[in-house]
Amino acid sequence: MDVNVNQLVQTLAIYALPVLFAITLHEAAHGYVARHFGDMTAHAQGRISLNPVRHIDIIGTIVVPLVILFLSGYKFLFGWAKPVPVNYSALRKPRQHMALVAAAGPGANLLMALLWVAFLKLAVMQPQGNFWAFLAAMAQAGILVNLVFMFLNLIPILPLDGGRILASLLPRRAAGQYARLEPLGVPLLIVLLLTNVLNFVLEPLVGASDALIRAIVF
Repeated sequence: MDVNVNQLVQTLAIYALPVLFAITLHEAAHGYVARHFGDMTAHAQGRISLNPVRHIDIIGTIVVPLVILFLSGYKFLFGWAKPVPVNYSALRKPRQHMALVAAAGPGANLLMALLWVAFLKLAVMQPQGNFWAFLAAMAQAGILVNLVFMFLNLIPILPLDGGRILASLLPRRAAGQYARLEPLGVPLLIVLLLTNVLNFVLEPLVGASDALIRAIVF
């Protein structure tokens, strides 16, 4: 029991900042791009912010990711934040701009994954020590977290970003029919998670991307 508790505490220390940054910048990116294209909703509600408190959902951002990470043997991560409000009709070109607003979140996660790779390279170049070992572990967690968040959100299921992108690309009539399926999205994701289908889909994508990034940088 003590081993499990210690392992959970260590995992919390290593993953806390990467998860908070991944979610915070993901959501802020949505709001920033929406504001750029004319929708001031997120700006008015203070959601274009690097303050994690403005984006955290206690259950989805903290409890669920840690439980799933622990139960999966530290191989999988799943969670969510408070969604940034976007007023579709306020965007100057709603269909085109909504796709870009949706893509901004995964794009931010990709940039953060690359930044964590830079931290990892810095850490492994230093003399051995507790601080650099901890930074290396945190950097590896940051790479994993952001790649998982990126690919997870690109799955074309509403209300995920991939679903928003797909809805923006479909013909109007098909997009309307597709949008009506959104209430089924979260239950479907839960089923995919519990049946290990999400892990089956995401693990090779995350693994290949991680290996590619490291090969380029190292």
